[in-house]
Amino acid sequence: MSYFKHESSYVDEPCEIGEGTRIWHFCHVQSGARIGRRCSFGQGCYVAGDAVVGDDVKVQNNVSIYDGVIVEDAVFLGPSCVLTNVSTPRAEVSRRERYERTRIRRGASVGANATIVCGVTVGRYALVGAGAVVTRDAPDYALVVGVPARRVGWVGRHGVPLVRREVDAVHVCPASGFAYREFAPGVLCCLDVPEDHALPSAMLIEPPSAGVA
Repeated sequence: MSYFKHESSYVDEPCEIGEGTRIWHFCHVQSGARIGRRCSFGQGCYVAGDAVVGDDVKVQNNVSIYDGVIVEDAVFLGPSCVLTNVSTPRAEVSRRERYERTRIRRGASVGANATIVCGVTVGRYALVGAGAVVTRDAPDYALVVGVPARRVGWVGRHGVPLVRREVDAVHVCPASGFAYREFAPGVLCCLDVPEDHALPSAMLIEPPSAGVA
């Protein structure tokens, strides 16, 4: 077995689990699930049979990834966040054939106790604040908070709010120095690293002073 599973967890075969993935206490992975490499699942997580999880995903305690949910590479799912797949659930009415696709795109982070309403896409490297309820698509690099969630700023690849430089309208990351430009209203792109490329290894450890107070 190329992945680690704690003895208290259950993995129903057949399923796909990549090399280096770690599944900790009291988790359940259903048959058919697809999980990538080097992922980490905290205590009490569940992955349904039609769920897809990419590489390098970090899932904190008590998160359920249901049928119809796609989690791309390098996503962070905070403790007890909620991913849904039916807009109008009823106990008496089966809607298994009508699950809606929910997609969390590469590098995005979902805060603790946040809810992502089904059918929504959270864009690349977006940051969803703790307790937010996301009812519509969040753009790449968006910082969204509240109920319902609204964009209140932009964040960079390091998850730090960007600072707009008025002289050239470029947004700069205080942690990395990367520059970002809004090429159209609500469409931000990084000028230094393509969105689908991993960060350079030298930039994976952030300087101690780079965080947000």
